[in-house]
Amino acid sequence: MLNRPKTQEQVCRECFFKAFEEEVHQTIVDNKLFKRGERLAIAASGGKDSTVLAHIMTTLNARYDYGLDLFLLSIDEGITGYRDDSLETVKRNEQQYGIPLKVVSYKDLYGWTMDEIVSQIGTKNNCTFCGVFRRQALDRGAVLMGANKIATGHNADDVAETVLLNILRGDVPRLGRCANIITGEDSPLPRVKPFKYAYEKEIVLYAYYKKLDYFSTECIYAPFAARGFAREFIKDLEAARPMAIIDVIRSAEDFVFAAASDEKLPQPRTCERCGYISSQPVCKACVLLEGLNRGMPRLGVSRTRGRHGEKAGLHPDVGRGSVSGAGSAEAAGGRVRTAATSVEALQGAEPVQEAAAAEGCATTSSRGGDDGGLQQIEGGAGSATGTGSKPTTEPAAGAAVRRRGPVEIEYETT
Repeated sequence: MLNRPKTQEQVCRECFFKAFEEEVHQTIVDNKLFKRGERLAIAASGGKDSTVLAHIMTTLNARYDYGLDLFLLSIDEGITGYRDDSLETVKRNEQQYGIPLKVVSYKDLYGWTMDEIVSQIGTKNNCTFCGVFRRQALDRGAVLMGANKIATGHNADDVAETVLLNILRGDVPRLGRCANIITGEDSPLPRVKPFKYAYEKEIVLYAYYKKLDYFSTECIYAPFAARGFAREFIKDLEAARPMAIIDVIRSAEDFVFAAASDEKLPQPRTCERCGYISSQPVCKACVLLEGLNRGMPRLGVSRTRGRHGEKAGLHPDVGRGSVSGAGSAEAAGGRVRTAATSVEALQGAEPVQEAAAAEGCATTSSRGGDDGGLQQIEGGAGSATGTGSKPTTEPAAGAAVRRRGPVEIEYETT
């Protein structure tokens, strides 16, 4: 017998497997995630979420005759000692589930590996670069393979964290949208989250008891991601009240923004530089890649945010000649999720850090830098970071102080 983290019910293994699979199936059916005959790209990193997703989609596609044409899509970011090892897991999954695998690399698409990018920018904003490039790389790989949709392994914990992050940074227009189970419905390549209501701990239990082959080593750059404090808060809520995660998601789904009725989200458009779908005239991937190629890697991460997280001060030629093709160039965002890595931990012990490797894509679409939007903005008058209650430098005149996490402070010129 085991204790289901989501419902606190005592169930046997077989009953747990059946309940978990049926809940995912019901999510798919209720939200009409797929249509018969569609070609579905399963974003696969080799981690627990994407591995369980590949297993579940293969199982349900056969059991309920969805009529989907499945394939695995993996991104090689070029992280030595991490991604090269996890790709070996994905290759084994290809054989285990009998579905084809497509691997696309940052080096081939952008001329840079993440190791090379980090050598230029350091570890402070590496997840911003990786997330943006990963999202576009998934789109480009899916387009090359003729996919109609991309399925990602984002789970209920991920969605709740994103809701909280949007609340903390006051991004009201996106607060409801970030909980959507389908993002980019109006785009040529929508993304779906079959695990939207599945708890991370239950995904770990499923993978463990099913003895699935997955990669659990943490990305070497993940400890520098800024999403952790929101995750810890969500975990504290879950410990006090297990249904808190679902409640956060339901609240975001039901929010009515009367006070923000005049605020509109940017509509998807085509990036004027690379041709990929973007919410801005120049997509985030082109901005970041232009900065790298010009020897100015902070170009895309050192500007002041606007009301909706847009960045001001773009160089007039930014993104020119960066990439080519058709798809989407918004950010996915690297992240580290807190997850128990043993059954004992799930049954009451403290969870430990487990890599998520930015499995798939962003929780929301048409966003820039989805590492929670909490990376510190550097450069410019009055920009500083401090520890404790005192910043290391004084704010410029007319600067607004915003607290970003427990100890970090950012000055934002108003």
